[in-house]
Amino acid sequence: MSDNNHPYVQEMEPGKYAWCSCGKSQNEPFCDGAHKGSDLAPIVVEITEKQKVAWCGCKKSKNAPYCDGSHSQL
Repeated sequence: MSDNNHPYVQEMEPGKYAWCSCGKSQNEPFCDGAHKGSDLAPIVVEITEKQKVAWCGCKKSKNAPYCDGSHSQL
């Protein structure tokens, strides 16, 4: 499981992205299929315009896949 207690802030181009919800991906914050065999699945989002995104790194956000500051409570 991810022990990343900060968001991944990235400038994102338009497109579909699969955010890793399991914390096992070698391509954090994005899914690489490492969740296979578990009950977890990525959250797929579509970004329609170039923008800065704060992807959740701690996997505790109540607004997944986006950071809501939950990492500050860990």
